[in-house]
Amino acid sequence: MVRSLVFVAVFYLNTAAFLIFGSPLLLGPRSWAMAGLRAHARSSLWWLRMIVGTRMEVRGLENLPEGPALIAAKHQSAWDTFALVPLFRDPAMIMKAELGAIPFYGWFSRKFEHILVKRDRAAAALRQMIAEARSRADQKRDVVIFPEGTRRPPGAPPDYKSGVLALYDGLERPCVPVALNSGMYWPRKSLVRRPGTIVVEILKPIPPGLPRAEFKQLLIERIETASEALRQEAAEELGESLAQKPTADIPAREQN
Repeated sequence: MVRSLVFVAVFYLNTAAFLIFGSPLLLGPRSWAMAGLRAHARSSLWWLRMIVGTRMEVRGLENLPEGPALIAAKHQSAWDTFALVPLFRDPAMIMKAELGAIPFYGWFSRKFEHILVKRDRAAAALRQMIAEARSRADQKRDVVIFPEGTRRPPGAPPDYKSGVLALYDGLERPCVPVALNSGMYWPRKSLVRRPGTIVVEILKPIPPGLPRAEFKQLLIERIETASEALRQEAAEELGESLAQKPTADIPAREQN
């Protein structure tokens, strides 16, 4: 728990330093700001490894297509929002528009030309999201979405939203499913960070042009099957029983 608290303090100080001292990047080319974003991700991963002992392993990089793709990633932890950035081609992240109002964070999100979605304007928001995603893909950027829209604890039933279906239809590009087990080591709603190896698995791409129902079934099957296998792998490393509640739902004092 002590190492977790030290890391949390260092992580937020590191993030604040990047935001404040990197603010001149807001006036430069977008590519410079994206380089800063990747540097923040790598430095955060380094601090996590040095302080807590949490490493990262990436599998399946050979499954990434040569051209831009729709990246559909499992979302279990705040870790996913920064650690995945260096893995993909100049990624444009799908984000809720409210985040764009946060000083520095929102300013940089606009500088990165992430795609900010107003969820209270469903039909119009979907059209705008698809138009912006097409624009980013035309710039040879990967478009990254968390299909469930929010963090889900490891082992929770899937809850995939319609946004990923609209993007799949609208982009007409391969969709790359991504499985992970980050929630076992960086659980949501907890300050605990656990030593071990977070695994990100890039799965075989789904070709464009499938009917929506078939695509959704295939996407869920691939992500959930692989994520469950990674959850079991993490449980073995952590010495946990899968019969117990997911790590994310256990109070911090019980996880030590």
